[in-house]
Amino acid sequence: MTTPLTHLGDMPIEEFLRDYWQKKPLLIRNAFPGFESPLSPDELAGLALEEEVESRIVLEQGETPWELRNGPFDEKTFETLPEKRWTLLVQAVDQFVPEVNQLLDYFRFIPSWRLDDVMISYAPDQGGVGPHFDYYDVFLLQGLGKRHWKLGQMCDNNSPRVEGTRLKILSEFHTTNEWVLEPGDMLYIPPGIAHWGNAQGDDCMTYSIGFRAPSHADIIAEAGQEIALSIVDDLRYSDPDLALQDNPGEINNKAIEQVRNIILQHLTNENIAHWFGKFMTERKYIEQTDEEPLDIDASEWQSALADGELLWRHPAARLAFHSDEKGTMLFADGEVICCSRELAELVCKEVEISWRELKTLVQDPQDRAAITQLINLETLLVDE
Repeated sequence: MTTPLTHLGDMPIEEFLRDYWQKKPLLIRNAFPGFESPLSPDELAGLALEEEVESRIVLEQGETPWELRNGPFDEKTFETLPEKRWTLLVQAVDQFVPEVNQLLDYFRFIPSWRLDDVMISYAPDQGGVGPHFDYYDVFLLQGLGKRHWKLGQMCDNNSPRVEGTRLKILSEFHTTNEWVLEPGDMLYIPPGIAHWGNAQGDDCMTYSIGFRAPSHADIIAEAGQEIALSIVDDLRYSDPDLALQDNPGEINNKAIEQVRNIILQHLTNENIAHWFGKFMTERKYIEQTDEEPLDIDASEWQSALADGELLWRHPAARLAFHSDEKGTMLFADGEVICCSRELAELVCKEVEISWRELKTLVQDPQDRAAITQLINLETLLVDE
């Protein structure tokens, strides 16, 4: 049975995943009918003034070609910008604006642990970030004004770049398609495809829904480091069947095989799942606070929920779970918590949870402790 999504037009999810996801671009006209940007240009600029918000400004003709400036900015910065050909980029707006956070729910047909954040860009006339490509999938939703998009060739690490800028601007661009997007229109672009967007007229805002795609180098480095922490120091390279070699300097194939077996011995599914779940649910942006960590006990939150309050998922929370024959690991903001699969499914699926949904589960001491830990991590919030 196919399930159409309004923001993919009449296309069923299964068709999109089969024919487009990580394969080829897709333009969806009127993906979000009547879409109105939850944020104004002034409000986006206001976020760029905040210390905890990651923001950038790109000037096509700055002190260098494609000059990159990093925030936080002040009001004077915006007063001195040229009339054209610059862009403001603000990351993770979904963590600060609930209406933007709700957009992510339309894209959970991709596993939620792959979702990264919603970046919003603002540009006056002809503003853009130049011809480039990304290593991850992105949905580009037009939120305000018009943007002219060009798609180009497939690129990789060897594609030539413009020198003299910190940005990875392509020095060659071969247009294969081009469109003008208006509010509610959306463009899906797989990894590696060159794209180049420029504002047409003033007050252009684009919402970029991006996905996490760790490099193989990061996976090897991070997984190895994490797994190594669980290995006792007594385990060492050994060669009790050592045979005499013609040359003592040779590292022979038997030694290489021995090292390979050591590595594979520790790359169990359980170890990899334990690391990967933590890695993919780490928050990119950590709130800085002087407040003491929460220390709520189970009786407090149970009493609050029984009185009608709800558990809410923090807007920045990242959740995932993995089950095997040993049980279920719930991953929450880079932590691993053992609990029932039923609880893991519930907290990963629902934004708000009532006492009625939890009443049976909390009879299990492990699940009760898991919920308490989630609240003290502030992955779940107790609220009316």
